Amino acid sequence: MTYAKDTTVSPERSRAEIETTLRRYGAEAFSYGFDGEKAAIAFRAMGRMVRFNVVVPDLKDFRFTGGRNPRRRTDGQMQSARDQVERQRWRALLLVIKAKLESIEAGIETFDEAFMPHLLLPDGQRFGDWAADEIVHIYESGEMPRLLTAGDPA
Repeated sequence: MTYAKDTTVSPERSRAEIETTLRRYGAEAFSYGFDGEKAAIAFRAMGRMVRFNVVVPDLKDFRFTGGRNPRRRTDGQMQSARDQVERQRWRALLLVIKAKLESIEAGIETFDEAFMPHLLLPDGQRFGDWAADEIVHIYESGEMPRLLTAGDPA
């Protein structure tokens, strides 16, 4: 079951709700941008920069219907199916952000714990993107990474 799979709420309205929600919980800055099928929202709160990426599949990925007997879609049907996925993903992102903020408010986790994968590092990379490669290396090698501090012997 996919959350909001039949939503009619526009991505623009969902983004506006995300911004309103973040402001209500104390965010100091908010931005939105897109590049083709990739979009992102970013915000600053609790002294941290956070970025969520939203990727919508390419239009060609909607050429056929799903299921056991896929049928070829018209151009209009392809666009409609892609638009629905985009609406669904923005609604799901709103739900995720609200849930994280409520979890912080309830004392279940800290801001850093809730948003850790999406926290921006000084080079602009998200922590989760950086850590994913480290986790693979740790499990493959069985070794913890060296600390990159001035006191760490090389």
